[in-house]
Amino acid sequence: MSKLDATLTMLKDLTDAKGIPGNEREPREVMKRYIEPFADEITTDGLGSLIAKKVGQENGPKIMVAGHLDEVGFMITQIDDKGFLRFQTVGGWWSQVMLAQRVTIVTAKGDVTGIIGSKPPHILPPEARKKPVDIKDMFIDIGASSREEAMEFGVRPGDQVVPYFEFTVMNNEKMLLAKAWDNRIGCAIAIDVLKNLKDEAHPNVVYGVGTVQEEVGLRGAKTSANLIQPDIAFGVDVGIAGDTPGISSKEAASKMGDGPQIILYDASMVSHKGLRDLVTNTADELNIPYQFDAIAGGGTDSGSIHLSANGVPALSITIATRYIHSHAAMLHRDDYENAVKLITEVIKRLDAETVQNLTFN
Repeated sequence: MSKLDATLTMLKDLTDAKGIPGNEREPREVMKRYIEPFADEITTDGLGSLIAKKVGQENGPKIMVAGHLDEVGFMITQIDDKGFLRFQTVGGWWSQVMLAQRVTIVTAKGDVTGIIGSKPPHILPPEARKKPVDIKDMFIDIGASSREEAMEFGVRPGDQVVPYFEFTVMNNEKMLLAKAWDNRIGCAIAIDVLKNLKDEAHPNVVYGVGTVQEEVGLRGAKTSANLIQPDIAFGVDVGIAGDTPGISSKEAASKMGDGPQIILYDASMVSHKGLRDLVTNTADELNIPYQFDAIAGGGTDSGSIHLSANGVPALSITIATRYIHSHAAMLHRDDYENAVKLITEVIKRLDAETVQNLTFN
């Protein structure tokens, strides 16, 4: 791998960190380390979401930029007498991307390597071979010969399990491959937005937030928004890239490298029209590329944030990403940098009057 610049080093540190829902300590510490130099104050809510506050104008509107710290993974539920581990998925998984993949079990004694296994196809009847293996029939093999040996390794029920994958810059250096882009890229955007505002005047108070437990129901977004009570919120996350073979533009129109996605609609939220117009007008004015997307299923932290307190105008801005919710996903560095630029510029325009005048529909 070529030498990593400061941005790539941050992205590597964020994505290599291990943190499924309810186990976000490691990515939270990484995010804290990177965002601290640009924040006036750092706190956490009672569930563990990280909240970094940057004051531009003391009594100005409160703007929340939220990425989530957690990644999809697994949790050990039992150890059988032969030392094989049974597990529960935490967040959404498709069984077809799981088998024979290497994983890391995070134990009190340190990391343990495992592999996800099932019955080999050679002993299955022909009909069964054609079907994807059910997740409930999979197990994790850590090379232990008994329950006692697995426990000697440090494994306990409740331990988190994460995909094993190391951050990789592709031959086309704009293309970045990593586990947990969903959603460490959102955390990186929050960090860089605060960094961009470090020596800039902005007529508001900005909160860069790393939320917890998004993948199991947007939970940390709810608690952190109740704590902050923002006037405006941006959920920053990954979206679907539709530029791989077999996908029609009707199914997913976005392309990697064509700019951040402005989400019009998803299962958790109809985006706030006034805020959406402000964002796209700002992008048009500054020639920042963007693309629209609508997702019939799924949602982002905006879904919880916009329903907090008395209701918060919110918009999801996402990065078109291939192969999310698997061991490795791919995104384009330009989209990330344009998302940071766009959100920074919009925040500079969000004074009390502009926020007051945002129309509902």
